[in-house]
Amino acid sequence: MIGYIMIGTNDLPRATAFYDEVLRPLGAKHGLSSHRMQSYNLGGGAALGVCLPYDGRTATHGNGNMYALMALSQDLVREVHALAIAAGGQCEGPPGLRREAVTANFYGSYFRDLDGNKVCVFTRS
Repeated sequence: MIGYIMIGTNDLPRATAFYDEVLRPLGAKHGLSSHRMQSYNLGGGAALGVCLPYDGRTATHGNGNMYALMALSQDLVREVHALAIAAGGQCEGPPGLRREAVTANFYGSYFRDLDGNKVCVFTRS
């Protein structure tokens, strides 16, 4: 159902470098790009993009908003989380099983990117 998600940034080169590093283990490649945005995808389906706000105002994160990226294994969840923290992201929850999750076997990690956007990387395996 999701076509794409856009994440606002105030520094596109910095955000692109961050997401290049963090999304690499998940197999994401550059998709559409322009002077104000860079998108990522797996060769089809939903995409994730980082962009400068169209209205020219400052990009801000929303409290309660979160973007969840699916990984194929717990090892990948741990790798992506470690890369995010090493690239300057802030930990919002280390990798682990989430007993409070709605579905069984939900293994996830949480971090904020360089602009404060909250991201989850998870697997159900």
